Amino acid sequence: MVTEEIKKIIKQMQKNEITEYYIYTRIARRLKNERDREILKKIATQEKAHAEIWGKYTGVKVKPSKIKIFFYRLLSALLGYTFTLKILERGEDKAQKNYSVLIGEIPEAEKIIKEESEHEHELISMLNEERLNYVGSIVLGLNDALVELSGALAGLSFALSDSRIISLTGLITGIAASLSMAASEYLSAKAEGRENPLKSALYTGVAYIITVGILILPFILFAGNRRLALGVMLFSVIFIIFVFNFYISVAKDLSFKKRFFQMSAISLGVALISFAIGLLVKGAFGIDV
Repeated sequence: MVTEEIKKIIKQMQKNEITEYYIYTRIARRLKNERDREILKKIATQEKAHAEIWGKYTGVKVKPSKIKIFFYRLLSALLGYTFTLKILERGEDKAQKNYSVLIGEIPEAEKIIKEESEHEHELISMLNEERLNYVGSIVLGLNDALVELSGALAGLSFALSDSRIISLTGLITGIAASLSMAASEYLSAKAEGRENPLKSALYTGVAYIITVGILILPFILFAGNRRLALGVMLFSVIFIIFVFNFYISVAKDLSFKKRFFQMSAISLGVALISFAIGLLVKGAFGIDV
């Protein structure tokens, strides 16, 4: 006899399974790789079967979470299916704790746990998203922009008093540097015999120019207060590093803390040195623009 407490857990599991069926199905439709698409369809079918098993015990047909489906579809469109599926799998890992509670009550629970644990291995073996093949190029553009431009803007904010001149100088410097970095990545990729060097260069250049835009924006929005603009810019540096490293740590199964603190220390260290250089230049040359 299934208790009301157990039935409540089962109903939640039923809702999760049917929701994940729709998520996997929607993502599968967008994939060009036939092998990847078939694996996702297989997992989706398993999720639906699990929901039907739980339905035998709840006696009701539950509706999927439309909000959750929309969220994961949006996440997949913005950040790619590799990141999205691994985030979804993390949720399934937590759900397996509920499954273990049900083993003594529901005969099929053990079989479901086994199938759920296989999902992660199947997903890891299938994931070959193009953008992740260019992570090195993205890191190159992102890291250089963070280090070089944050340092330059920090130095300029102490050497110059007009935020408009600071933002204009930063923009010109950033655009020139992004073109230079893209060209260097193209030549490097071509010399190393990497596939599609032009695409590597584009990933580097785009990552650089997007970072430039984010770092310059505070000096435009807070043109009347360059110190506030500088503070917001430094916060943006930390935020970009956090978001990027979280994405990479999930998609590529890498350490988050080590990469995050390493990039933060380098970027803020360069900015601190640039503060000092800006003050020295302003004092030595008496510049007050």
